[in-house]
Amino acid sequence: MNVVEADLARFYDQEAALRLERPIDAPRIDQRSAFIEQLATERRSRVLEVGTGPGRDAAAFIAAGCSVSGIDLSAEHVRMACAAGVHCVQASLFDLPFAGGGFTAGWTMSTLLHVPDHRFDEAMRSICTALEPGAPLALGLWGGLDQEGIVEFDTIQPPRFFSLRSHDRLRGMLRPHGTVEQFLTWPHAAGNWEYQFVVLRTPTS
Repeated sequence: MNVVEADLARFYDQEAALRLERPIDAPRIDQRSAFIEQLATERRSRVLEVGTGPGRDAAAFIAAGCSVSGIDLSAEHVRMACAAGVHCVQASLFDLPFAGGGFTAGWTMSTLLHVPDHRFDEAMRSICTALEPGAPLALGLWGGLDQEGIVEFDTIQPPRFFSLRSHDRLRGMLRPHGTVEQFLTWPHAAGNWEYQFVVLRTPTS
């Protein structure tokens, strides 16, 4: 675990209880439901979640009949996710503790926005290698503008590192890793960030 990841783990260990109580954005819930329907249509049921948080998304997949294995940097998130019935371990997305190619779909929300630009390709390769060829990967990030560094609004210490990408730049960064089948955005309720929800189809070979 590098310094950025260690600081993120410390932040989210402290924030975990608040995150569990905070409502998930309605558009994200809608897209999660649509993705679950897509998996049912494609007869896909083994989901890898990168960045489980307290396990709320994973619980929705499990309720729909999927099996979920996940990772998170925060030990407290892992504890909460496991308590919710999720198979979850503390790990870095750069060192996934699962055999490659075994998952039929992927889900990662608000995690890759903490990956610096110079490691984005490495992160995507790590995730995509864990998925079978042609698998759908749903990913969500805050972005809409180009900005990288420590944010100023965090009150919990240490503050988080963010890498925000414009919509066009994110599309370009994803292109080497598969085909973008869906790209939706919606605004932040209290700022100029926008949420970017993407469904990427990994290469078939």
